[in-house]
Amino acid sequence: MTRVMAYLVTGGARSGKSTFAEQLASHLGEQGVYIATSRIWDEEMAERVALHRNNREQSGFRWVTIEEPMALSSRLQQLAMEAQKLKKRGDQPPVVLVDCLTLWLTNLLMEAEEREKSESSATVQDWLLKQVDDLDAIAKEAAYPLIFVTNEVGDGIVPAYPLGRKFRDEAGRLNQRMAGVCDKVFLVTAGIPVELKAIQFQWDNL
Repeated sequence: MTRVMAYLVTGGARSGKSTFAEQLASHLGEQGVYIATSRIWDEEMAERVALHRNNREQSGFRWVTIEEPMALSSRLQQLAMEAQKLKKRGDQPPVVLVDCLTLWLTNLLMEAEEREKSESSATVQDWLLKQVDDLDAIAKEAAYPLIFVTNEVGDGIVPAYPLGRKFRDEAGRLNQRMAGVCDKVFLVTAGIPVELKAIQFQWDNL
């Protein structure tokens, strides 16, 4: 399988990271697959989702939207097999954009809470780690340009409740893991993207 590049785009709320990620996709290919990991819990969330979808449709870049709140790695693997078929025909596979990893993690943690009612904590933790391991493997062997959007959640106050603290910790670990395997990592602040690996500190320069 021919290796192509994977990208991580991170930033705070309303930093412009999703807009940048969509612009990045339009520079990497002729069409894209947008994987939405959010679940619609209320009317306000539904309005947000509809607005984002409308903005993509008006952008001039061709998007196919897939809603996948949980089985992210399986979906990405399926798209990898489709990409291989396209390449054999001489066609260019679409850019795949996942927005976002922290909502996906939220869904996993909620599922983990349910699993802990009937399974041991160790078993549930192993299940959670496997989800991240599988995603790591997909990013390492990307068959198409692959963009992950995530959130920086550890810069604020310490959450007051256990699940919030667990989410913060797991999100930080997930971001570090994905930053390690992605070729380029962009931090977006106030709409301004900076590629972090290009300015990464090197111990040899100490």
